[in-house]
Amino acid sequence: MKRIPQMETSELRRRLHNGEQVYMIDVREDEEVAAGMINGAKHIPMGEIPARLDEIPRNEEVVIICRSGGRSQHVCEFLNHQGIHNVINLKGGMLQWHEEE
Repeated sequence: MKRIPQMETSELRRRLHNGEQVYMIDVREDEEVAAGMINGAKHIPMGEIPARLDEIPRNEEVVIICRSGGRSQHVCEFLNHQGIHNVINLKGGMLQWHEEE
């Protein structure tokens, strides 16, 4: 199985701060994202990913985000099995993101 690329939250923060357009999908549940998301991220709950594959771009990298990096890792692995290989897991997820604020 292909190893899933990992992105540190500091790297994502730097890229966004520099004005890069980064495609991000937050796979947390509705009640989790109600507490806040990374600005610009698209919300697709993990359970809806299989039915919404057509919303995931194939021609640019896609950073997958969850609370701690576990669910997003599983989503990345699932997407790889579906032939979508341009996904990157946000290591540490939103917990790490908020720690660095």
